[in-house]
Amino acid sequence: MPEPAGRRAGLAARLTGVTVAVALLAVVITGAVLFGLVRGASEAQAQETLGRQADLLVTAIDRQLAAQRPALLTSLLRRQDIDVALADPTAGEPAVLDDAQRSTLAAGQPVSAVVDVDGGRLLVEARPLDSGRAVVLSQPTSAAGAATAEARRRLLVPLLLGLVVAAVVGWLLARWLARPLQQAAAAAQRLAGGDRDVRLTAEGPAEVAELAEAMNGLGTALAAAEAREREFLLSVSHELRTPLTAVRGYAEALADGLVPAEDVPRTGATVQAEAERLDRLVSDLLDLARLGSTDLRLDVGDVDLAALVAQAGTVWADRCAREGVPLRVELPAAPLVVRTDPTRVRQVVDGLAENALRVTPAGAPVVLAVRAEPGGALLEVRDGGPGLTDDDLRVAFDRSALYQRYRGVRRVGTGLGLAIVAGLARRLGGTATAGRAVEGGAAFRVWLPGPDADAG
Repeated sequence: MPEPAGRRAGLAARLTGVTVAVALLAVVITGAVLFGLVRGASEAQAQETLGRQADLLVTAIDRQLAAQRPALLTSLLRRQDIDVALADPTAGEPAVLDDAQRSTLAAGQPVSAVVDVDGGRLLVEARPLDSGRAVVLSQPTSAAGAATAEARRRLLVPLLLGLVVAAVVGWLLARWLARPLQQAAAAAQRLAGGDRDVRLTAEGPAEVAELAEAMNGLGTALAAAEAREREFLLSVSHELRTPLTAVRGYAEALADGLVPAEDVPRTGATVQAEAERLDRLVSDLLDLARLGSTDLRLDVGDVDLAALVAQAGTVWADRCAREGVPLRVELPAAPLVVRTDPTRVRQVVDGLAENALRVTPAGAPVVLAVRAEPGGALLEVRDGGPGLTDDDLRVAFDRSALYQRYRGVRRVGTGLGLAIVAGLARRLGGTATAGRAVEGGAAFRVWLPGPDADAG
C-alpha cells in the first residue's frame, strides 16, 4: 500500500539527509586515512629517533662515556618509555628479536624492527658493540603515538567543521531545488481545480526549468482544449435543438389536428428527415467517443483495398448520379492487399464520399482512387467542389472546425465526419491528410499499412 503523501519525507529533507550522509562518509574515510597516515608517520619518526638514540648510546659506550654516568643515561631514556638492555646475540638475546635478526646483529649489523609482544607492539633498535655484545633500545608504539594525539585533535576540528558546512550547504541546495518543484506541485493542484491561468517561472536546473515550461504548456493546452470543448458542445447543442424543434412543432401540429389530411404525408416525411438527421448526429457522436476509448472493436485481416473501393464505388455511383455528379473510380490493375479492418475502412470511404458529394456542384466530378504506396496503400477521395484554403487544410480534421467556418455558406454535415475519419485512420495504424485535388476541389488521403504490418 503506498505511503500517504503527508507522511513522506520532503525532497528538501531527503536531499539534506543524503548530503549529510555523503559528507559524513567522506569525513569518516578522510579521517581514517589521515589518522592512519599520521600514525604511520609518527611511528616512522619515533623509529628514526630511537635509532639515533641507539647510535649515540653506542658511541658513548665505545668512548667509555656511558660508564661514567650510566644511571643518568638510563634515567633520561626511561623518561621517554625507552627500555635499555645489553644483550648477547650469540646466546639468543634479545628475546624480542627472531633468529634472523639476532644473526644480523651478531654479524655486526644494526637491526631496526617493529615486533608484536603480549599487550602491544614495540619499536626495537639494536646496535652491535666492539665487545661482541649489543645495545638494545625498545619503546612501545603507544608511547610514540601519544605524540600524535594533538595532531589528531587538530585534524578532527576541520573535519567536523567540514561536516557542518556540508550539512548547511546541502540544506540550502535542497531548498533551492525543492522550491520550484513545490511550486509545480501547487500549480498542478490549481490546474486540477480548474484554474487555467497558472504560469510558472522557469528557474533552477535545466530539468526543473523544463518541468515549469511543461506545466505552462499544459495549462495553455488545457485552456485551449476546454475552449474547443465549449465550442463543440455549443455547436452540438445547436444542431440537436434545430431538428428537435422541427419534430416537436410538427408533432404538436399533428396532435392538435392542425395539419390537413393532404399534408400529413409531407409532414411525416419532414419529421422522418429530421429524425434521420438526429440519428446521424448521435451516431457520429458515439463513433467519436469510441475512438478515444478501448471498446472500439477492430477485426483486422488481409483486405483487398481495390475490391473494397470498387464495391463502394458501385453504391456511390447511384447516389452521385441522382445529384448530377459523375463518379470516377481509379483502381490498380492487380489486387492491393492491406492489413486492416474492412468495415472501418468502408466507414472511412463512405464518410469521405459523403463529404465530397455534399460540396460538389452538379457536373463536377467525385473521384475514388487507390494506389500502392511504400509500406502500404493510399486511399484517396477527390472532388471538384470549392476546395479548401491553406488554413482550412491545417484544421481540416479538427472537430467542427470547417463546420463553424462554412455553416450557412456551404452545405455542411454534423461537423464530425472528418474527425472520425482521422481517428479511424489512426486506430487502423494509418494516417489521414488533406490537400488540393487536380479536379479543383479538396483531396483527402488515408494511408493504410500493408499486409506485414500490425494495424491498430
